[in-house]
Amino acid sequence: MKISIERAALLKAVSQAQSVVERRNTIPILANVLIEAEGDAATFRATDLDIEVIDRAPAVVERAGATTVAAVTLHEIVRKLPDGALVTLTDDGASGRLTVEAGRSNFALATLPREDFPVMASSEYSSNFSAPAPLLRRLFDKSKFAISTEETRYYLNGVYMHVADADGSQVLRCVATDGHRLARIDAPLPDGAGDMPGVIVPRKTVGELRKLLDDDDMVIAVSVSETKVRFATPDITLTSKVIDGTFPDYSRVIPTGNTRKLEVDATEFAQAVDRVATVSSERSRAVKLALDEDRLVLSVNAPDSGAAEEELAVAYGDEHLEIGFNAKYLLEIASQVDRENAVFLFNSAADPTLMREGNDLSAVYVVMPMRV
Repeated sequence: MKISIERAALLKAVSQAQSVVERRNTIPILANVLIEAEGDAATFRATDLDIEVIDRAPAVVERAGATTVAAVTLHEIVRKLPDGALVTLTDDGASGRLTVEAGRSNFALATLPREDFPVMASSEYSSNFSAPAPLLRRLFDKSKFAISTEETRYYLNGVYMHVADADGSQVLRCVATDGHRLARIDAPLPDGAGDMPGVIVPRKTVGELRKLLDDDDMVIAVSVSETKVRFATPDITLTSKVIDGTFPDYSRVIPTGNTRKLEVDATEFAQAVDRVATVSSERSRAVKLALDEDRLVLSVNAPDSGAAEEELAVAYGDEHLEIGFNAKYLLEIASQVDRENAVFLFNSAADPTLMREGNDLSAVYVVMPMRV
């Protein structure tokens, strides 16, 4: 195999591949990226046996062929090459080395046979549809902060993507929760997605998927089966197993009877929470919200380190309420708000609180209170 490829195109392909590769693995071939060259392109394939990414880059192919080489090492080399360099990759099967040449730089890297590289079994996808990148980006970006990191509750270690009913019409919905907070985001249902099975997309896959969604004009081809999900652009295909488990009935924890309404400037609120939380002890990070007519007092009292208080002008017309929250959870939820105002709906100091963005009902957040 011998190919010449632009540094920028090579870097993009290899960086996507090396981020999928597991740093600590007992199977040497899983640390490698499979490079296949034919026609006018080279494909770079990497897997950790749960996720597989294939990145296609234009290249001048002098000699077609394939080999595998350490993904992280190749990425580091390409990253350090000068901008605009033309990189030549030559595989010498006899010596088991891949030569990387650019300008006056020359590297020889150990390779492993391509036959040993595991290829993810292709799945029959029961549902195939296309969705614009901004739609998927909003669904996953706004929900992923609530993904649980507790390994024992593995079925919460991802984002539950499914078709749901909202106000009499069907929507594409993403939900994530860790038991302390919950995010439920809706988007218009793309054509052809109506029969999609509900799947839990793992946290690592959500992170990798994010790299495909930066281009606002991009349309993503989505394929879903009971066991796998695939997201594809013309150049990159990301295939992942889904979490084998049942996502809990989240609708039971979304309160419907919360009547005490607080409306506050989302940016001001987030900044005030951040400021008063500075003195709190890291372990609990509890912030108390004291609500009276049109005023909110945020306070933290940490006996070992001090106290802080800040007052905000808000829209609130109900009776006095004092309620405490974990500052980190409040900040993460407030930072999701794209609109000017955040609306909080309270019931009592012990009940879950609902938050949404202004009058927009397509994004709903729930956060559990803390004793303060």
